[in-house]
Amino acid sequence: MFKDEAEISVQGGRGGAGIVSFGKKMGSGPDGGNGGHGGGVYLVAVNDITLLTQFSTQTVFEAEAGAVGGRNRKTGKDGGDLVIMLPVGTTVIDKKTKEILFEMKRIDQRELICKGGKGGRGNYEFRSPRRTTPEFAQKGLPGEKKNLILNLKLIADFGLIGLPNAGKSSLLNELTNAKSKVAHYPFTTLIPNLGVFNGKVIADIPGLIEGASEGRGLGVSFLKHIEKVSILLHCISSETTDPQADYKIIRKELGHYNKELLKKPEIILITKSDLTDQKTIEKVMKKLKNKAKNVLPVSVYDWESIEHLKTIIIRFFRS
Repeated sequence: MFKDEAEISVQGGRGGAGIVSFGKKMGSGPDGGNGGHGGGVYLVAVNDITLLTQFSTQTVFEAEAGAVGGRNRKTGKDGGDLVIMLPVGTTVIDKKTKEILFEMKRIDQRELICKGGKGGRGNYEFRSPRRTTPEFAQKGLPGEKKNLILNLKLIADFGLIGLPNAGKSSLLNELTNAKSKVAHYPFTTLIPNLGVFNGKVIADIPGLIEGASEGRGLGVSFLKHIEKVSILLHCISSETTDPQADYKIIRKELGHYNKELLKKPEIILITKSDLTDQKTIEKVMKKLKNKAKNVLPVSVYDWESIEHLKTIIIRFFRS
């Protein structure tokens, strides 16, 4: 099951304890070593939008503790760091303060979220001219602890949007090397899918319906993924009986969710153009021509229409 939100608890490893020790020879002084430092917790961004599902079964994470000190002033081994992989586009929020701690914007971005605790000092560290045989040592300190909210918003250049079964997944597969599931029924796509064309990321956003901004259908869980998209590819099926109504439904839901989404550049695609005649397509285009600068028919079975769309996509990033 796809997850784009999660809550987890993370903690740095506890520092190892120092020890009380004295040399084996008669009259030998203190030689208890310090404990090792606890490991830190790091967050690393990778290109896998499904990674938040790992928190369905585990929500508490702690780095390795430092080892206790040894005899002969030997310092304990530091605890190993814990690395947690997150999808690019994840916002990391402190649950208590609601402060945004990090935005994981690029692949391999690495952030220290919790430091490990310091190791305790062994009794060798407490020796002095007046205290020649200290019989005590320090415990290690606990690592930092944070409760986090993880919120994923896809980072893509283009977002394929539209009503269910408008041909978005088929277009994504044709434009990129993606392998999204395709079928002739609504809500085939249950999670956002990504593909890359000419170095630009295209996101296939699961079908929206009227009332999506209020939780109907797949609800607001996928509307938020449009927020970081640069350009909208608005798909409207050529088989529709009312293209203007289809267009208004999606625009209304975008505006209800966030009015800023209505300001994004938009290309209207009349999809599945192979399933209708030219006269019908021209009629649909005429009704939508005032909605966007670019309104064009496209079919995954029409090589020329796909190449035309690719040209327009490239032109958007050259202008």
